[in-house]
Amino acid sequence: MHPFCCVSSMTLQTNSDMPPSPPSDLLNRIQNPALSRVVSARDSMPDNTGVLVNSNNHNSNHHSRELKINDIVGNGISGILYKWVNYGKGWRPRWFVLQDGVLSYYKIHGPDKILVNQETEKGSRVIGEESVKRISRQHLNHHHHHHHRNGSNGASARSRNPIGEVHLKVSSIRESRSDDRRFSIFTGTKRLHLRAESREDRMAWVEALQAVKDMFPRMSNSELMAPVDNIAVSTEILRQRLLQEGITEAAIQDCEQIMRNEFASLQNQLMLLRQKYWLLMDTLRQLETEKVDLENTVVDESQRLNDVGASSSSRQDKYSESASESEDENERVDGADEDTDGEDNTFFDTRDFLSSSSFKSNGSDFRTSSFSSDDDDVYAFEAEDAIDPAIGSAGANFPYIKRRKKLPDPVEKEKGVSLWSMIKDNIGKDLTKVCLPVYFNEPLSSLQKCYEDLEYSYLIDRAYEWGKRGNSLMRILNVAAFAISGYASTEGRNCKPFNPLLGETYEADYPDKGLRFFSEKVSHHPMIVACHCEGTGWKFYGDSNLKSKFWGRSIQLDPVGVLTLEFDDGEIFQWSKVTTSIYNLILGKLYCDHYGTMRIEGNHGYSCKLKFKEQSIIDRNPHQVQGIVQDKSGKTVATLFGKWDESMHFVHGDYSSKGKAHESTSEAHLLWKCSKPPKFTTRYNLTRFAITLNELIPGLKEKLPPTDSRLRPDQRCLENGEYEMANAEKLRLEQRQRQARQMQESGWKPQWFAKENGSDTYRYIGGYWEAREQGNWEECPDIFGQVPSDQSLDE
Repeated sequence: MHPFCCVSSMTLQTNSDMPPSPPSDLLNRIQNPALSRVVSARDSMPDNTGVLVNSNNHNSNHHSRELKINDIVGNGISGILYKWVNYGKGWRPRWFVLQDGVLSYYKIHGPDKILVNQETEKGSRVIGEESVKRISRQHLNHHHHHHHRNGSNGASARSRNPIGEVHLKVSSIRESRSDDRRFSIFTGTKRLHLRAESREDRMAWVEALQAVKDMFPRMSNSELMAPVDNIAVSTEILRQRLLQEGITEAAIQDCEQIMRNEFASLQNQLMLLRQKYWLLMDTLRQLETEKVDLENTVVDESQRLNDVGASSSSRQDKYSESASESEDENERVDGADEDTDGEDNTFFDTRDFLSSSSFKSNGSDFRTSSFSSDDDDVYAFEAEDAIDPAIGSAGANFPYIKRRKKLPDPVEKEKGVSLWSMIKDNIGKDLTKVCLPVYFNEPLSSLQKCYEDLEYSYLIDRAYEWGKRGNSLMRILNVAAFAISGYASTEGRNCKPFNPLLGETYEADYPDKGLRFFSEKVSHHPMIVACHCEGTGWKFYGDSNLKSKFWGRSIQLDPVGVLTLEFDDGEIFQWSKVTTSIYNLILGKLYCDHYGTMRIEGNHGYSCKLKFKEQSIIDRNPHQVQGIVQDKSGKTVATLFGKWDESMHFVHGDYSSKGKAHESTSEAHLLWKCSKPPKFTTRYNLTRFAITLNELIPGLKEKLPPTDSRLRPDQRCLENGEYEMANAEKLRLEQRQRQARQMQESGWKPQWFAKENGSDTYRYIGGYWEAREQGNWEECPDIFGQVPSDQSLDE
């Protein structure tokens, strides 16, 4: 079957007068699908509108692969397809238009619907019986109300904006095996699930899309076919010099011609290199698309071989559909490849910047890494030699406390689990409600992970010292470095922390860092963790609620909550974390990425905006972060750049654009550098600081309340390598935790935190450290102990 045997063509004459009503026999044909699966546009329009039909006339030129795209699809292809939105909204009809290698779609219902009639689809080929009916109805309504609208429909239609776009040249198209009306388009970052009215309509759409994709060049037509303008080369200076030497006019003209020829040859070589570069980039994008497409194929085949029955295939369909979009409003970002291209103008190449010769000349200005795995001194700090010693030593003048450098040796040999058997039953569920074996956990709780963000707390100590000297700019720069440094420990950390029990707490009294930290789980549904930390001249507090979603191949974590840093002099900074995703749960190397925009707002004039660039396999330099600091007037006074897992630097002034990035490399100053990994590594990839978080140093256990995370038995068993016991304890505690919702609904309140008046934010109310001093834990329940046998556990 030819790709367009089921496609009707419409070409309208603009000079036609108001047409008469369509013949009744044509309307009858529209109502009778037995006469024509796809009714031609001619049958749905009056004769004098000049509609051309080619549904049964296949010109031999259609079979030529050398024709231009517009020779195949005319002015475009359009029609109704049903797009999967989410489980709440299901399949929704959209008007799709294929033109110039781009598939755009529009709403046809609701306040944002577009007008579809013979004028808007002028010259396009329409697929689908329902599509032609809609055009016919709109055509009749248009002429019935023509004297009221006065031709405004055409103007509004021409200015209509799509709610989503897909560029076919970097996309792949797949047909569903379980439904002969469904197919999907993968852009490299998102999958669009579509359903046609019939099998024939799907075949027409898929063949049309594939034909356009195959014919559309890897580079755009404008890039391939644009005429090459000759470089304007002036020979006036050369002519004057030769005249001074007494060279004849004929010799001068020969020299000028030689010069022009050489420049023309150089220009041609540069253009060739440019075209090769774009071809390479398009090839890499295509490889990325095919890689994810291959993963989808393997997942489909695995389920088809391992699952039995219709319920299994239904579950797989739901998995594929759930990964499309969470909300209908997200449709505008379906063309994610365009968004990525736009970000390229924002992020210059940090690796090239930091490895440039001018920057290397300043290498002696920086000290060696602080957390060297060979050093006994755990808490040393990065600093520039030129910096004031009082500020450079901030956070370092604290007593030394010996802490462990490795986890205990495991008692048992760890057993693997079937990842697919776990995934297939939990697709689309909230990750916090999924019961996973301890194999997927690391021996830390979410409460301890909150404290891990303070590993580089010396940056806050420096910010405090800068503020005391009246330098608010350096203060916010160090605060920004601190906000970024919290992500450094996540690289290679692919295991999930333990979900705390309701009322579980964690304390961190670290005199060697000059601070003490406390956190508590204050809500079970939703799961909220609140924390409070006191340092030298500052307080850090906030609450966090992670909205997580399990998509089968990846996990997306969206933080909810505001972090606040308050200095004793009254200056306050607030920010929220960016989105985190963990990819390749089934195939490939598991990795974590952070992306989005973080805004740090201060109350003394300065604000900071940090952009975390989303990672792609074609990026030679992932994990990039770039930001700017602005004053009250909106002027950019400093630029930050670096990588969240390596280091951050800054320069004074606005160097955020790509062209300015290399202008001031010699002026770059180090703000923060990530510590080196520990000497004794584990499969959890814990940092040297994280290894100390669950340690019970001598004399500490007697001072802790019974709610502290260090006393949690399943977590302690996992750290010791007692995996069977850890699994049994985890199951026991999760069964006990089922009471948490009832406790919360019956009026349970956290002991050390309370909501601020008029808000849902939790603040520390005090009393914990005083109770610790007195050893008074009578109000703290034994949440990790055995449940009495007469106490029922309602599911």
